[in-house]
Amino acid sequence: MKKKGSKLRKSLYQLISICLAPLIVMLVVFFLIMTQFVSSYDAIVDDITKVNSYNLDFKETMDSTMYSVVVNTDRAGDETDPHKFIYNARNDFVQLFEKNVDEKSKGQLDRIVRSLDTLEDRVTEIEKRARYPGNYDDNLQSLDNNIRVITQLIQEQIQEYLSHQTSNLDVLRVGLKNNLTTSVVIFTIALVLILIIALFRSWKITGQIIGPVKELCDAAGSVGTGDFAVRAQADASDELAILSTSFNEMVERIETLVEDAKMEQIKLRAIELQLLQEQINPHFLYNTLDTIVWLAETGENEQVILMVNALSDFFRTGLSNGHDIVSVKDEGKHVESYLKIQQFRYQDIMRYTVDITPELSECRIPKLTLQPLVENALYHGIKNKRGKGTINVLGRRIGEFMVLTVKDDGIGMDSETLRSLHMLLEGQERNTEDGHGFGLKNVLQRIQLTYGNDCGIEINSQLGQGTEVKVILPVDSCKIS
Repeated sequence: MKKKGSKLRKSLYQLISICLAPLIVMLVVFFLIMTQFVSSYDAIVDDITKVNSYNLDFKETMDSTMYSVVVNTDRAGDETDPHKFIYNARNDFVQLFEKNVDEKSKGQLDRIVRSLDTLEDRVTEIEKRARYPGNYDDNLQSLDNNIRVITQLIQEQIQEYLSHQTSNLDVLRVGLKNNLTTSVVIFTIALVLILIIALFRSWKITGQIIGPVKELCDAAGSVGTGDFAVRAQADASDELAILSTSFNEMVERIETLVEDAKMEQIKLRAIELQLLQEQINPHFLYNTLDTIVWLAETGENEQVILMVNALSDFFRTGLSNGHDIVSVKDEGKHVESYLKIQQFRYQDIMRYTVDITPELSECRIPKLTLQPLVENALYHGIKNKRGKGTINVLGRRIGEFMVLTVKDDGIGMDSETLRSLHMLLEGQERNTEDGHGFGLKNVLQRIQLTYGNDCGIEINSQLGQGTEVKVILPVDSCKIS
């Protein structure tokens, strides 16, 4: 028995010597692929994490700090030093530029650094003027036209860089999958060749080995097709069991890395959409408060009460207890509060109506679906028109769909602008020239993220006659479950 065991061991050693070289090569290949993937993945995630911290608070911090400088020069040095903030940001982006090898990323980072240089020059100019009385209005205008415009530009450049890096993650994931597929095919072929050679060595040994090897090959083929749930059985206690266990651990690691890459993309996309969804235009709040102060100073107490109540309703329905999905009824109230506030400021040029059929009241839609459309109608339609204009907000059920319409009789759009807007919504352009497609794109992304591609936005416009925007959602998907 011992002799038989020794003979078997000798045969196994012979098989191992035949298998060892190709197996080592394949394991090295797998190790190099995984090492390269992990290294590239960690580098991109680190870049995204660092840049995303500026995407979250750079604009808000700079705008708030420079506003403090303009309105109260004595406090200009008490809080965040804008020069130090810009200096730290520039250093971070320069470091990213130096270690990046992707030319497109380097170009984006170079634009951010140059924008920071321009921003610092504008900060210095405002600080110099803020030391002398009489420049308040000029400084405010410079704050709007220079600082906020540049910080908005920097934020957009940062978002473009984040978007590009997210795309790099996807490219990295696809490349990993392709490399793994190729490696698994080569690995399978190598195993088959090894088994053929082993067959001529010993039929008895082959009979004991072929079963586990075949199962391992099947598992490798399943992994090659993208099925990471498959596992190779390791019931024996020989070297094949070790190989199967290593293979299973490797598949688990690959599955974890691929899922991490997918989840990271989903999280980044969700964070971006959430930031856009929760963003409140500071100009709207500033202008509203200025109007309330003006009404109070002129003794229009009843108007002050009405406007404060409208502002309170606007924020109460807008916050919606932290929920991202609200009823159509609450969304209508939110839009009506917004229009009521704007009518105090633009009563000479704006009228409005809100008419949503009651049967849609309890349907659920993403928060801030209508407000960006109404804001576009006011600022890009009515304000650019001579004389009074009207904004109509309608909600109707048409067949199996709920159609929410924002219509204005403002200046409208020419065919070229309308075409660019359609291309933006289809993902063929980044933004329109005047930037008002940003809100539309955000609304489309959020409703499609929530309800799928069955929903959409339709835009019709004629120059000099007005614009009509329709949000189309499947009623069954929007009902309360």
